[in-house]
Amino acid sequence: MELYKLTAHELKDKLTTKEVSAVEVAEAIYTRIDAVEDKVQAFISLTKENALAQARRVDEKLKANEELPALAGIPGALKDNICVEGTKTTCGSQILANFVPPYNATVTEKLNAQQTVLVGKANMDEFAMGSSTENSSFKVSRNPWDTDTVPGGSSGGSAAAVAAGQAVWALGSDTGGSIRLPAAYCGVVGLKPTYGRVSRYGLVAYASSLDQIGPITRDVTDCALVMNAIAGYDHRDSTSINAPVPDYTQALVPDIRGMKIGLPKEYFVAGMDPDVEKAVYAAIEQLKALGAEYKEVSMPHTEYALATYYMVATAEASSNLARYVGVGFGQREKGEDLISMATQTRTQGFGAEVRRRIMLGNYALSSGYYDAYYLKALKVRTLIKRDFDKAFEDVDVLVAPIAPTTAFKIGEKINDPLAMYLQDVCTVPVNLAGVPAISLPCGFKGHMPIGLQIIGKPLGESDVLKAAYTFEQNNDYYKRLAPLGGA
Repeated sequence: MELYKLTAHELKDKLTTKEVSAVEVAEAIYTRIDAVEDKVQAFISLTKENALAQARRVDEKLKANEELPALAGIPGALKDNICVEGTKTTCGSQILANFVPPYNATVTEKLNAQQTVLVGKANMDEFAMGSSTENSSFKVSRNPWDTDTVPGGSSGGSAAAVAAGQAVWALGSDTGGSIRLPAAYCGVVGLKPTYGRVSRYGLVAYASSLDQIGPITRDVTDCALVMNAIAGYDHRDSTSINAPVPDYTQALVPDIRGMKIGLPKEYFVAGMDPDVEKAVYAAIEQLKALGAEYKEVSMPHTEYALATYYMVATAEASSNLARYVGVGFGQREKGEDLISMATQTRTQGFGAEVRRRIMLGNYALSSGYYDAYYLKALKVRTLIKRDFDKAFEDVDVLVAPIAPTTAFKIGEKINDPLAMYLQDVCTVPVNLAGVPAISLPCGFKGHMPIGLQIIGKPLGESDVLKAAYTFEQNNDYYKRLAPLGGA
């Protein structure tokens, strides 16, 4: 029995019946990491000693017949912009290469309370800025379905680890599609929750009004289990939503009869791969056959979403990253005075994409350009949000593509920033509106996965999960493992 191929809920059953131990599960995952990490490059750091200690504590409680949480003893990974006390958190950047947080993120605390096993910190685009994980300053992660292609970004390491069997679950962060895009490219499930549903305390900030932590898992059931663990109000996060959290596993009912789904016609952009378009339309037809009601909806401001996103995100990034000047924490370069020290630190510590976005943000916020660019972007953001509000007056969920294409070759777009940004064209409106959305596999182009996006109302994760679970249970896409996963 190859334990690394099992889902969290399958492993939970085996742990409960004492068919396997938590230590055996953790060791199986590390054996898998040893076997494939040189090909996948999913991790920046591993935490094996602590992971085995966590697993041993779970086994002691299992022996005592204690009732344990759903994720107890289940190995997972955290994107390396989520703080773990005493463990390096680099954000994929040289400027934080040796930063060790003195505290845990709220999601880390919640997962510790669940008695999960943390196997390591996953690779990512530097400060979550990228769509391919090629912007990491440490390594380039690779897609387990084809190691010549990207796993998506910026949470590419998290998605690749789950797809390759190097972690049973993972957390990523989604600012403009950074959970959903890699989930789609790697053939796994990724959920971007409602903005504020999961605390951002301890998540290193990129764009504070857009960032949201969420799960990447093998199937929708595991996604619901991880959401149960991490969702909830946190007084340390001023944007956290103080609202009751349902048991998301109660939404896992394979029945969508009467559910109203909408197709936003503007999401089928010019240049979309015909195979991707065909797979998404086929998924919609299947949802209709399963009892959902269907209608086409219009979201007229979608065409402005990408420009709006990159204006808002870069402006917020330029502000958030202003703290990295070599004082207090992180890398410090020598200089003749404070200004030259800060200049040298940022020049040497930040990669090209981060510097590009900081400069774009500074320009948008500068005197004389603030009203023309940043303020106008905020107004258009409001119009995009109203598009969603209008659409949800008539439907329960929206169904759309995740990306115009399947995963592209490593190096294919890295020198063309605009082509790279266009990969996010179907995902950024969701972040601008703050609504939840999930990615799950809905087909293949050749051997490469295609992702389906299901978008919900604010705090409508249950409807999203129900639609996703129904589609998943009527297909076998989620059962297929990447070639590195034993297919």
